[in-house]
Amino acid sequence: MPTVIPIDDPADPRIAAYVAVRERDLAGRGDGFIAEGEVVLRVLIGGGARAAPASLLLAENRVSRLAPLLEQLADDAPVYAARQAVMDAIVGFHIHRGILAHGRRPPDPGAGALLAALQPRSLVLALFGVANHDNIGGIFRNAAAFGADAVLLDGACCDPLYRKAIRVSVGAALKVPFARLAPGEDALALLETAGFASLALTPDGAEPIAGLARPARAALLLGAEGPGLPPQLLARARRIAIPMAAGWDSLNVAAASAVALHELTRSLLR
Repeated sequence: MPTVIPIDDPADPRIAAYVAVRERDLAGRGDGFIAEGEVVLRVLIGGGARAAPASLLLAENRVSRLAPLLEQLADDAPVYAARQAVMDAIVGFHIHRGILAHGRRPPDPGAGALLAALQPRSLVLALFGVANHDNIGGIFRNAAAFGADAVLLDGACCDPLYRKAIRVSVGAALKVPFARLAPGEDALALLETAGFASLALTPDGAEPIAGLARPARAALLLGAEGPGLPPQLLARARRIAIPMAAGWDSLNVAAASAVALHELTRSLLR
């Protein structure tokens, strides 16, 4: 087990990455991110994450329980421990889970390179304007659960490695490969070049998704709640819908992603 370094002073420069967590979440962390909670930490350490922790900050009463997991840490990842009151003062609020990790985000390969690296039969999600962190986290969790290969995000989508998004995804945002579309990049042209059929999920879709014969390379397009997908994308994509009861036309986007991914993968998962 690595040496646990006690922290008694909230101003200790060694834990600068954890100071004022919420404020820095909003401002952005550049090439870093904060992960929270035991479930996410288990993904980050030995759970197939595409990133590794640079350090940990734990409440003192969490250390012994996590000892077997901490043995898997790299030698250059320090483990800091503090009394609950000190930890709360560092992060700026009561962190009842008592478990934080600071990591370095994996490099963004670019949308084109990510698509080119996928297998001949692949399923990706392409998200447009999904700015709610709970929805992003839920979509990444669903992507992992149903075996999606990658996620593309336009510039209006929020950061999948925002602390809350990682937590809601139960660590899936650290595992599922993703790339951000460059400003002005034509997502559908990019997908077409890579051999992907674009399936736009929309309430007025012309085809029900149930029983859809999925192309070998398929991209499920999802838009923000309310406005949905931009009209210029809908005009160029194959429009599909989830059939619903009379008088109701839509689901929360994360819930809709789960239904659609199930339909697109159930023959394989069976």
